[in-house]
Amino acid sequence: MSGMQHGLGGLGNNQAGMSEQEQAMVKMMQAGMESCPVKTVISGTMGFALGGAFGLFMASMSYDSPLTPQGREIADLPWREQVRRGFKDMGKRSFSSAKNFGIVGALYSGTECCIEGLRAKNDLTNSVAAGCMTGGILGAKAGPQAAAFGCVGFAAFSAAIDAYMRMPSEE
Repeated sequence: MSGMQHGLGGLGNNQAGMSEQEQAMVKMMQAGMESCPVKTVISGTMGFALGGAFGLFMASMSYDSPLTPQGREIADLPWREQVRRGFKDMGKRSFSSAKNFGIVGALYSGTECCIEGLRAKNDLTNSVAAGCMTGGILGAKAGPQAAAFGCVGFAAFSAAIDAYMRMPSEE
């Protein structure tokens, strides 16, 4: 069991059998993964990808009923035009969702990383503060009340997720 723990816990420090160039590359990658700009870009990219998949799924599930005026208009078109418009709509919705998820992911991750750097601690307070700032920024366009609700809502969601992620596993 101690070998298993050592093998998992020492992944970052186990550089035996590596050349100096490989060790330097590993150190550079570790430093990059700890930098706020890299974390922000990675989170934004992952959010964009997840948002695109989510948007594509949601767009594929929505369709106009032939009973609505828009649905009748589309139903009267030739089949190829219906498919073309459907794919165009799916692409627009998917990109819109991807963009929004990417912005939220990058904003939250960058804010949390900066707060963690300023406080020099990694605890639940960072997540709550980053969630509040992210929610406030996202709601700011709609006014101060929306910013306050965004702050409270996103902070509560961030706290719940972080608290769940910090729970000890039952292994």
